[in-house]
Amino acid sequence: MGGLSIWHWIIVLVVVLLVFGTKRLRNAGRDLGEAVKGFKEGMRGEEDKPAARLGNERKSGSADSREASGHDRSEP
Repeated sequence: MGGLSIWHWIIVLVVVLLVFGTKRLRNAGRDLGEAVKGFKEGMRGEEDKPAARLGNERKSGSADSREASGHDRSEP
């Protein structure tokens, strides 16, 4: 009594198909798939970005840190 059987799920699926139609559901599925793909690419891109950013900061980090602290070699 507490759970839904397979027949309940089939009836729900038929009602959803009748209400929304197959074309709309297909488009919604495609949009959801593209969103998941974009999210995965974004997460993968975030892993690569800090390493690249860290490499750039090491190259120019000493000059930036002098400018930020107000120290300059040209001034005594």
